[in-house]
Amino acid sequence: MKVHIDGEYDEETVRAIITALSHHLGESVSLETDRMDGADDTEAAFDDEGVILTDREERIREDIADIAAGGPERGHDKIEQLGKEFVRDRIDMVFDDVQYEDGSFAGYANDDQTPADGMITGVGTIDGRDAFFTANDYTVKAGSLGQQGIEKAIRLSERAVTARAPIVRLIDSTGARLSPDDRDESSSHAGRYTGGKSFFNQCIHSGQVPQIGVLYGPNIAGSAYTPIFCDFLIMVEEISGMAIASPRIVQEVTGEDIDMQQLGGPDVHATQSGSADLVVPDEETAANKVRTLLSYLPQDYQSPLPEKPGTAPSRNPEGLDAVIPENPNEAYDVHDVLERIVDDGSLFELKPRFAPELVTAFGRIDGRPVGIIANQPDHVSGAIFPDSAEKAADFIWKCDAFGIPLIYLCDTPGFMVGSQVERQGVLQKGRKFIYATSNAQVPKFCVITRKAYGAGIYAMCGPSFEPDSTLALPSAELAVMGPDAAVRAMFSDQIAEIDDPAEREAFIEETKELYRKDIRKQASSMQVDELVAASDLRRQLERRIDAYRDKRRIDRDRHHGTVLF
Repeated sequence: MKVHIDGEYDEETVRAIITALSHHLGESVSLETDRMDGADDTEAAFDDEGVILTDREERIREDIADIAAGGPERGHDKIEQLGKEFVRDRIDMVFDDVQYEDGSFAGYANDDQTPADGMITGVGTIDGRDAFFTANDYTVKAGSLGQQGIEKAIRLSERAVTARAPIVRLIDSTGARLSPDDRDESSSHAGRYTGGKSFFNQCIHSGQVPQIGVLYGPNIAGSAYTPIFCDFLIMVEEISGMAIASPRIVQEVTGEDIDMQQLGGPDVHATQSGSADLVVPDEETAANKVRTLLSYLPQDYQSPLPEKPGTAPSRNPEGLDAVIPENPNEAYDVHDVLERIVDDGSLFELKPRFAPELVTAFGRIDGRPVGIIANQPDHVSGAIFPDSAEKAADFIWKCDAFGIPLIYLCDTPGFMVGSQVERQGVLQKGRKFIYATSNAQVPKFCVITRKAYGAGIYAMCGPSFEPDSTLALPSAELAVMGPDAAVRAMFSDQIAEIDDPAEREAFIEETKELYRKDIRKQASSMQVDELVAASDLRRQLERRIDAYRDKRRIDRDRHHGTVLF
């Protein structure tokens, strides 16, 4: 959208107006200005005199137009049957402009028709920011990866890191091109400059520049590693999927009869594997999510975070205390807390359907991006399970990689217990959560909203884990375990000996009072940095984030830790 601003304003004011309008409308806004006499015009308006279009230039332009049209008609018919967009329409959804492409003539000499070798690579802009991109063209042999297409993807990733710019991967590939005509008999998937090199690059570039993947088709075997190695993955319902082997291979090897959606469809990866950060209903929504996600991320790990003009929360921060029940066992939705803390419309939750007992989300506080890890008392009381521990560790590590401050909202009874979670690796995955919290060096703020029991406060960046501030609300309670569990553990024999139910319950309630913690006394002994009124929490976080915006990282005297994510 283009706008015209009347009157005389300085550049900073104009920029602020455009940014605020873009945020309000939810779309890119550019300034349309009147051309002033004597203004610098880098592309002078020539008249037709001097225009010479030679035959060779005309042939090149015709070739480029043919390449841009994609694969043969049958390929276009196929994407129409599947309900997919043509790759260039897909690119136009994501980017405001395509600055340039590389490798348009890749595969031009092939006997078969493989425009751009089925892989489009280049640089586009999103809200004025450059982003490098790769995009499979499904009309060209179902988006399969040819030798030149792989080479283009390898070069693109290496150049993106050099340019210190994010990579957006629009993935729609059936995998390596296996037909005999497309492969040299001496080639191998293990060669130095083949598909493996692209995965190697994704690994070593991790944490250098953001890598965002959108999955539009069923990706099998090697091609499934491209989306899974991205920092953030968006899957489109019905048409996308990923698995280490196809349903046919699975049936041949294991005898299991299963279709692609059951094997590795969006629901599987959104609710069970946790591999998908978001599942969206259509391609347009996917494009919008890419643009929104990028608005929280820097160009690279050394670049500043993108800031916007701050806005008030969608709900009044002064109503926060009423949201949190006095009974530590009573459920409530932590989103009601978050809506009173972050800027209006800025909450962007990731993995919302995976391990919902813990919320991971981006948001803004006074216009600045933050990462949020919040226990969800509305689901299994906010206890930490193996999946939620891994979900949190993954999110914390990404925020730390890209310099995004972390806010922990602690209201948990601790890690879940029992034989099932032990078999699922609650200790093994729980250590990842605690390890990530310990090693993250971005500004970290722990807010104890209500219960902080057991090792839950360790994972949630309690006082021992060097947060830059530990804040507690009046509803907070720090303890090894809750009063109910403590009484039943310590007085189980006495309780069992009381026959009268009413007398037994009275004994339990009376004894529980001995184990209740007073957060004022804990604040008195400096177990927390500050006890704040709930209605002041948003303001406190604003000021503390500002105070630590120049926090320095510390070099550890080691190669790396031994806990692998």
